[in-house]
Amino acid sequence: MHKNNLTLLAILAVFLAWSFDQLFWQKAVGISFSLFILLCLVAGLILSWRTEKFPAWSSLLLLAPVLYFAGMTFLRLEPFTLLVDFGLALAGMLVLSLTWLSGRWWRYTLSDYALNILRWAGSILVKPFQFFLPHQNREDANPSDTQTPEPVQVESAGSSGRVRPALSVLLGLLLAFPLVALLAALLAQADPLFAQQLRNLLQFFDLDNIAEYIFRLTYILILAFLLSGVYLHALLQSPEEKLSTGESSWYSPFLGWLSAVTVLACVDVLFTFFVAVQFRYFFGGRSNIALDGFTYAEYARRGFGELLAVAFISFLIFLGLSAITSRQQTRSRWAFSTSGIVLVALVAVILVSAFQRLLLYEAAYGFTRIRTYTHVFMLWLGLLLVATVVLESLGTMRRFGLAFVLVALGFGVTLNTLNVDAFIVRQNVARAARGEELDIAYLVSLSDDAVPALSAQFDAYPEISPLRDQVGAVMACRSAIHSAQDRSQPWPSYHASHARAANLFAEHQAALAAYPMHQVEGRWQVTLDGQVIACQQGWDAQD
Repeated sequence: MHKNNLTLLAILAVFLAWSFDQLFWQKAVGISFSLFILLCLVAGLILSWRTEKFPAWSSLLLLAPVLYFAGMTFLRLEPFTLLVDFGLALAGMLVLSLTWLSGRWWRYTLSDYALNILRWAGSILVKPFQFFLPHQNREDANPSDTQTPEPVQVESAGSSGRVRPALSVLLGLLLAFPLVALLAALLAQADPLFAQQLRNLLQFFDLDNIAEYIFRLTYILILAFLLSGVYLHALLQSPEEKLSTGESSWYSPFLGWLSAVTVLACVDVLFTFFVAVQFRYFFGGRSNIALDGFTYAEYARRGFGELLAVAFISFLIFLGLSAITSRQQTRSRWAFSTSGIVLVALVAVILVSAFQRLLLYEAAYGFTRIRTYTHVFMLWLGLLLVATVVLESLGTMRRFGLAFVLVALGFGVTLNTLNVDAFIVRQNVARAARGEELDIAYLVSLSDDAVPALSAQFDAYPEISPLRDQVGAVMACRSAIHSAQDRSQPWPSYHASHARAANLFAEHQAALAAYPMHQVEGRWQVTLDGQVIACQQGWDAQD
């Protein structure tokens, strides 16, 4: 890489690290994450243009999900959805760095991801040293040799020339600064006179916060170092990533097909017996709630987690056996595929049973975040099972990595489109309209993502309605919590969900006055029909 491009890379890396500090240091996440991801992508495109190393078209396809999930962190506040958005946006950036020039991410297996991520981690730690650290002149091994040694030249990726002394001095200053600052701070604590003189000397700096400044400068430099490694890997190493195909595979299947088929057959027999014996119990629904003395609550609760765990573990067993089993002949491939497809089909039956349990659970106790996550997860796990059967039937299990990526993206898009907290409001209010109890405290605990749905439900019912009053009490609690949190925030913390909720609370201010709020020991409470309801937020409510 040409030294001018290295200079540009260093400037961009430091700028991005400084931007990270300005956007996130002691600030709530708002528009900051979306903006930082956008800056990183723009920096990568600039470097690609300057170095004439243009990304593959398939890599550009990844920009869409990266920008989508980064943007959704500005629109959603529900904790798990936010976590998924962060994770998928960062995962997309990682895959971009791995395959920026080659664009072969769609051919990756799960093992390819694991191995190339390990190589990537080593690369981003080594590359900056190779390209940025100045090499000093080395003396010849023979001390009697008086010939002047030639300076080591920077020839990484084709650049050459003597390392300028200014670069060495700059590197020394960067390394010395945190050490000198730390020692100076300790000396200032030891000697008040020295501390006073140091304050006079550094009158333009806040010496009381010197530890914070040292910490922030240190992590900015570390982040700039890592970011430069990421870009160097994307521009120089991404065409050379290895795929586990043919001779390049890092391992060979070692388990005999007969042993693998035996394992699958044993599990198939167990699952077949289990489903046959318990079929009426699994799928009887409300008509068999009292079967063997179980109450409705026990039926709804019993075994759901275990069934989901069995389905998930069995699926992993099949994937593991598929990866390590040698199937060279047609007979062995047919036997393994048949046993595996039967296993996946039985796992699908168990998954349907668990899904039905979840529906009964939600009908009995209402919707919560955990139940909604599980609901969506099971649907996408079912699609992954179908994809697995198709891939195994066609003998193309190498494409499972792509199927897994698509399912993960689908799961994330579904959570964002559904708007988990708003969905919970709509479902639980509809359930209350059918005569069930409305858990007001749980609705209060939801994020500002729920406020548009609360507002819609509040407006949908007539003024003289117990359900409208209950939703109004929730709105009043949420408004009080929102107002208490609505302090002056820096612009990076601006969030669309907060702003949307504030506008809706302002629109309903007159109507919400019918639900007076008061504080007891620092906590907001609202009185509804003589009942005192504590306003709480977060994960307080029991699932």
